[in-house]
Amino acid sequence: MMRSEKVIDFQSFTENVGRFDLRGKTVLIPEMAGIGSQLLAASFRGFGINAKVMETCKGLDLGKEHTSGKECYPCQITTGDILYFLKKEQARLGVGFNPRDYVYFMPEAEGPCRFGMYNKYQRIVLDSFPALKNVRIGSITTKDGYSLEGIIERQRVKDLRKGAYFSVVISDILDRLLWRIRPYEKEPGMADNFISKAMHVMEGAFGKHVADKNFGKILDRMDEIIKEGKMIIDPTVAEKPLIGIVGEIYLRSHSQANQDIIRVLERYGAEVVNASIAEWVNYTTYDGLRTAKKGLRLDMKQFRPDAMRQDIEKIMGFGGEMFYQKLRQRQCYKRARALLDIAADHDAGHLEGILRKEDLYNFDAGTEACLSIPGIIEYAREGYNGVVNVYPFTCMPSTVTSAIVKPLMNKMRTPYLDAPYDSTVQPGRETAVRTFMYQAHQHFKRHGRKAH
Repeated sequence: MMRSEKVIDFQSFTENVGRFDLRGKTVLIPEMAGIGSQLLAASFRGFGINAKVMETCKGLDLGKEHTSGKECYPCQITTGDILYFLKKEQARLGVGFNPRDYVYFMPEAEGPCRFGMYNKYQRIVLDSFPALKNVRIGSITTKDGYSLEGIIERQRVKDLRKGAYFSVVISDILDRLLWRIRPYEKEPGMADNFISKAMHVMEGAFGKHVADKNFGKILDRMDEIIKEGKMIIDPTVAEKPLIGIVGEIYLRSHSQANQDIIRVLERYGAEVVNASIAEWVNYTTYDGLRTAKKGLRLDMKQFRPDAMRQDIEKIMGFGGEMFYQKLRQRQCYKRARALLDIAADHDAGHLEGILRKEDLYNFDAGTEACLSIPGIIEYAREGYNGVVNVYPFTCMPSTVTSAIVKPLMNKMRTPYLDAPYDSTVQPGRETAVRTFMYQAHQHFKRHGRKAH
């Protein structure tokens, strides 16, 4: 893979970053949540899009080589993932390698989080290799609630979006199934082996049924999996302290990036619930709706009819999405929770209400702090025995979260742990986790724990 000096071609940001028709392309999806990424790719394949999840962390050295260290850890990992994949493809295909055959899928977010600049920076990195200049970066944004407009035939966009969201919810439920049964499994390794097979079953179900919107058959498969997974639980194992996780979405979801924090907590006697992926998707839609409503109120005061019509269109669009997402999520969790007491999910409107009532933060400021701060408070109020905030080292939203919630957790007498990560192994991390879990066990002895 020949590399030249990095020269910024600003035109490349508009020509090779954005929404592209994915038909006939190989769509490269970075792994974040293991199950979630695979089911999303399966949903895309169900609509005829050749999507594949790239191996992760195999190219971390490449990611470090092409970043300065000022970027947050997920940027290093995902940069390494795409370079490693393309390097292997060049070696495999030789002269048959065509960079225009690939679209690298890297969404973005607004606001001060560095995530909004990943695809721009990675565009510069790819452009520094002559052979990779024509690999496009497909990007969707929180600005329009991750609209999929333009990546497939117009008449199928809504169906693809619904199918993709459905895959997110189902993957969240499978994750929660794993975390519910693994601490109580009859034999070590049973839960992991089971959930790996279950994921492949659900991939097949999505590939076969999602394009036809036959969600009932997918839910039937989910029911079968939950019933089978429930049998792994050893009823003689005593109930354990319940730990909630919040934080930056990539780090808390990517087990290799967070050094398998959930499994570490389980090793010291915890049952863990991580914040869901759907929580973030719901938040972006919810925030789009509230922003459109604010815009309408302002435009009505200034009497700007054209702007008011645009605001109303946005309200109807985001409102419809919000209605569908809530309806679909409630449907899935109702069926799942009727079979096993997995944890329910948080509602974005309820979380904003907590912030308003406590006057702690504001959704106008944006970022994942909007979810993490009230999410921590909700965990504590629900009777969790401890909360962990997982994030990239130097992450601004999570640092803000930590500053706000630490005194609150002291006041509420709920154990709290900050868990920042980069590519290093921190020598004090094990001690910090063990200390935290000792406190969680003491909390559990005094107060018990919530029922799911």
